[in-house]
Amino acid sequence: MDCRRLIGWLMAMTFPASWTYGQVAEGRDSSDVQALDGKQLQEIFVSAYGAGRVKAKGVGNTEVISSGELLRAACCNLGESFTTNPSVDVNYADAATGAQQIKLLGLSGTYVQMLTENIPNYRGAVAPYSLGFIPGPWMQSIQVSKGASSVKNGYESITGQINVEFKKPQGTPFVDANLFYNTKGKVEANLGANLHLTSRWSTALFGHYEILDKAHDGNGDGFADMPKVRQGSLMSRWAWLSDNYVFQASVKGQKEHRESGQIGHHATESHPYLIDITNERYEAFVKNAYIFDPEHSSNIALILSGSTHHQNALYGHKQYGTNQRNGYASLMFETDFNEHHSLSTGMSLNHDHFDRPRTSGQWPELCDETIPGAYAQYTYKIGELFTLMGGLRWDHSNIHGGFLTPRMHLKFSPNDKLTLRGSIGKGYRTNHVMAEYNYLLASSRQIIIDEKLDQEEAWNYGVSAIVSIPIGERKLELSAEYYHTTFQHQMLIDMDSNPHAIHFTNLVGDSYSHTWQAEATYPLFEGFTITATYRRTNVKATYGGILREKPLTNRYKGLVTAQYKPGLGKWQFDATLQLNGGGRMPDPYTTADGKPSWDSRYKGYEQVSAQVTRFFRHWSIYAGGENITARRQKHPIIAADDPWGTNFDATMVWGPMHGAIYYIGIRMNFIKY
Repeated sequence: MDCRRLIGWLMAMTFPASWTYGQVAEGRDSSDVQALDGKQLQEIFVSAYGAGRVKAKGVGNTEVISSGELLRAACCNLGESFTTNPSVDVNYADAATGAQQIKLLGLSGTYVQMLTENIPNYRGAVAPYSLGFIPGPWMQSIQVSKGASSVKNGYESITGQINVEFKKPQGTPFVDANLFYNTKGKVEANLGANLHLTSRWSTALFGHYEILDKAHDGNGDGFADMPKVRQGSLMSRWAWLSDNYVFQASVKGQKEHRESGQIGHHATESHPYLIDITNERYEAFVKNAYIFDPEHSSNIALILSGSTHHQNALYGHKQYGTNQRNGYASLMFETDFNEHHSLSTGMSLNHDHFDRPRTSGQWPELCDETIPGAYAQYTYKIGELFTLMGGLRWDHSNIHGGFLTPRMHLKFSPNDKLTLRGSIGKGYRTNHVMAEYNYLLASSRQIIIDEKLDQEEAWNYGVSAIVSIPIGERKLELSAEYYHTTFQHQMLIDMDSNPHAIHFTNLVGDSYSHTWQAEATYPLFEGFTITATYRRTNVKATYGGILREKPLTNRYKGLVTAQYKPGLGKWQFDATLQLNGGGRMPDPYTTADGKPSWDSRYKGYEQVSAQVTRFFRHWSIYAGGENITARRQKHPIIAADDPWGTNFDATMVWGPMHGAIYYIGIRMNFIKY
């Protein structure tokens, strides 16, 4: 890709097709009427609407969530950006800290490689709270790739990748702002702007602040349903674009403090159970790309990134704290031999350092891991008809030794109405148990960690099909997919063998995930589009020698989303219905009266969200509601009345913990055309 094509791609990504270009003239005088060839023409309104969630045309099964799709809900952060997405589930990790986790292909977010600007990010200590660390108004788009991904970005992707693209400094100059308030008392403000210093230099600055300082106890168990949160972040970006050289750099700082635990009259007791967590993070990256043969898109690129994350956490009497430092470097070379053959090769180096954890328990922790690696990826392409991409990388860990990561993708499109894809690949990951799972300390359960945990290793296989069927002047879009993930080595979080312990141990036996999904999208009439999706998940692992359904995992999900944008696009109405299937609970203990402490299974539940938006020339106002059906898990905390006892447990979470939340917000946008 030469520099002109690269710049064009960046500009196109800055303004997705779902944005409206132009505006209706309102209340203007005759000076707004222009003359052409002696005739007067009224100002013309031109608009273009496109799908906010589309399949990328590449060889992988990648879904692009544009800025237009993000406007369909409040989207205060990355975690809330998947409200209308059928593939990614976002749930609370526990009932006390407010930590969120995603699930993709039925497995937890630890098996999803998180990227920002196509650079591996948000690993280790930041993982439990990372979904709340990326403000929604900063994002330009999100790419969700399922199954085996390219070997370019490393070996960690097992179920897929999620890449976040931020708004670009080199895009069309803009100033935007977003103000938000909800009925729980959360207030949020965002500001972003870019500036072209010269024809080549440009810069952008983004700011974010949010506060929720009111404690709510909707179910009356004495514990806050949502933690108090104060968070602030600032990011500065720079870009230099010349004919043969592209430079980008970014620096970001962030700090968050959250408080939870017993509230109300419980807080006046001599020893209330309190949770106090502070996260402070700084990160930066530099990208350099030199195009030395534009005719064959030959280029060499160097990417450098680094981060430091400091965390202090208190769970009752349990303390956990760590400092993580990460450094990453990648040197890449790409070239197209001709229209059919292309090659990408490169080397990478990743280093993770964890200070010895400051804890009130004896939990082992890996402190340093350095992994150099190299890869090669070959692509054979016959126009839009057929694409084969195969990649192989080798990495060496100072802890686990050397390992190979093979991956392959196929794409076949016999016409513009049918596209078939297939993929197979391997993935690995190293566990940093307490850094990634310290929210499980919100429990009286004993934490047991095996002295030596294997490097996790899994194969992923996937196939998908997309069919476009013309019906009159419109098209019915159908898609279906199946993915299978099977583990050779896995760290199990065993909450079944002992209801008063959490055991992190190596898998002995089988562990797998099967996921089927089907989706249909159809524009029923002008301006109105409806999408319906159904997904079935079967996830099992061997616990105590028995192959069992993985606990706290929904068996199915149904999603129906509808959008109506009538006339000239001044109004937009969005609604989403989620049907979440039931699942298995970890094995309960027996109470003094001989009854189980909780049910062995939980039932399915539905959720409804809706939003209405009114657009004006340079601003818009939106209002909506989340979980309007007010469905909630009534008693997510076990033995909440005795948090210092042996039965207290805030980790048995399968559903929402708060009732309906309503919100209102204002977006402002000034663009220099």
